[in-house]
Amino acid sequence: MALFTRQDTVESNRIYDGYIINLRVDTLRSNEGSETTREVVEHNGGVVIICQPEPSKVVLIRQYRYAIDEELLELPAGRIERGEDPFLAAKRELTEETGYIAETWCELSRMYSAPGFCSELLYLYLATDVRLGEKCPDYDEHTEVMVFPIDDAWELVINGHVRDAKTVAGIGLLANLAKISGG
Repeated sequence: MALFTRQDTVESNRIYDGYIINLRVDTLRSNEGSETTREVVEHNGGVVIICQPEPSKVVLIRQYRYAIDEELLELPAGRIERGEDPFLAAKRELTEETGYIAETWCELSRMYSAPGFCSELLYLYLATDVRLGEKCPDYDEHTEVMVFPIDDAWELVINGHVRDAKTVAGIGLLANLAKISGG
């Protein structure tokens, strides 16, 4: 028995073309002949940055998120513009949201944010050897930059104060790397 069944697209309808996302509804037919519908959010992808101003610290930002009507603590992150290189997007987003400029970069991971319905692929970068420059957020973006010891950031995850999935994953990876390296 196969773990998955590839389905052929019978019909694809674009419902919405937006600035950040597109939405399409696909009708699929399995090899056995049954049909089903899938709603897909198309997204250019995004970047997430673990910025470490010191080896034992991590930068988080607090910002309001309209979709959930709450302020969240998050790693700096942002979307990749159409055709933009993810690494250049990470450098841009780090400076826009925090003012930090990093000399040393390392891609740590790539992850899908919600593959059940969304094509967004997130690139997770580690940024070190940083200096503080000037923040230049988008016109509608307001962030409070905060620096935490890695252990304290992980406690915020454990205690439910960090609920953003990309941040939970990034801080978890960072905490594990710190443990492995003895930091």
